[in-house]
Amino acid sequence: MKSAVENVNPTRVKLNVEVPYEELKPRVDEAYKTIAQQIQVPGFRKGKVPTRMIDQRVGRGYVIETAVNEGLNDFYQKAMVEHELTPLSRPEVDITELPSIEKEGEGQLVFSFEVDIRPKVELPDYKGIEVSVEAKEVADEDIEKALDDLRGRFGTLKDVEAPAAADSFVTLDLTASVEGEEVDAAQGLSYQVGSGNMLEGMDEAVTGLSAGEDATFETTLAGGEHAGKTATVNVVVSAVKSRELPEANDDFAQLASEYDTIAELRDSLSKDAAEGKIVEQGVEARELVLDKLVELIEVPVPASVIEEQIEQHFNAPDAEADHDTEEHRAEVRGNTERAFKNEIILDAVADAEEVGVEQSELIDYIVQTAGQYGMEPNQFAQMLDGAGQVPMLMGEVRRRKALAKVLEFATVTDSNGAAVDLTSFVKPAGEEEAVAVEETTEAK
Repeated sequence: MKSAVENVNPTRVKLNVEVPYEELKPRVDEAYKTIAQQIQVPGFRKGKVPTRMIDQRVGRGYVIETAVNEGLNDFYQKAMVEHELTPLSRPEVDITELPSIEKEGEGQLVFSFEVDIRPKVELPDYKGIEVSVEAKEVADEDIEKALDDLRGRFGTLKDVEAPAAADSFVTLDLTASVEGEEVDAAQGLSYQVGSGNMLEGMDEAVTGLSAGEDATFETTLAGGEHAGKTATVNVVVSAVKSRELPEANDDFAQLASEYDTIAELRDSLSKDAAEGKIVEQGVEARELVLDKLVELIEVPVPASVIEEQIEQHFNAPDAEADHDTEEHRAEVRGNTERAFKNEIILDAVADAEEVGVEQSELIDYIVQTAGQYGMEPNQFAQMLDGAGQVPMLMGEVRRRKALAKVLEFATVTDSNGAAVDLTSFVKPAGEEEAVAVEETTEAK
């Protein structure tokens, strides 16, 4: 088989393929066997019909066509591998020549196909990219907030003779009606005023209410069969409570932590806050480094692939028709093109750095992602495996590691001009220890 590639544009190629009859013949023989099982000729057992009888019954042209259809994909795949191309779309095939029908062994299969491919990019020197992040310092307020949050976990609720205010806890009953018909009702709900995790308008409605009082407000339902409709909600407050926090002393430190004194607990919270600031700076630096890569590297984007993804987005079963506007399409197109560029660039970096994915890393990522979907990790993993999505997930983990590698090489300063050490963000403690062990082993 011979093949030659023509570049239609940076993301689309045309391959011209010639398959001599000798290479197609095994497919022709297989086609005869398949057809022999499908037809019945008096005097011959099923599957034992001679080729000349098959030619008389269905025509040799049909046999050649069957052989070509069965072999076309293999020839296409072989040509793609030969030229080291990765397809992004289904090929458009054009068959221009078939082997001779009249004379056995003469002629050849000639076809061409056009297909969108992953573009290849030239990586610049990405080691030493300079980015600046917001300066982050641990303030006393950060430690006090962390301590108050911890105290809140051990707080107790007590009834108060006062109207509900911000941060009050209320016990309430509610009913929701749409066009005069009750669509939902609940009793004995506990709600913290100001949390905003219930119905829109709830905070305003219950603020100022005392036990035994009620209020009515309108809201737009966000879920269920009445999603998007305006509902009239009546809420009755049966109790108002405030949370009393335990005193921040040594006794509390021993109750809530592994430490014996409140001073030790504060030191630990200070270290946690400092680590949290590093994470915040690391996330910011990671995004800035990726932005720099996109600026430095020109990535051609296949228009047809992007358009297909956009149509899938707007034609999805859960897509809302009123969101299909020019502005929204422009936003989705921009996000889709950026995601494509990110993937191409980070895959190229991963190749350059020979980044691999360990099974433990894939499991960790699955556990994290399952939590975002509110699923058990095993259930989530089975769903991914059943849908054939594990390779996609491995690619995502590999790209995250590639970006971490670029960030490891980057020079990061804060808005005050001070150097920022992101070692703990780029290489968690466990990974640093593993690298140290590996280096020691290699030295021996």
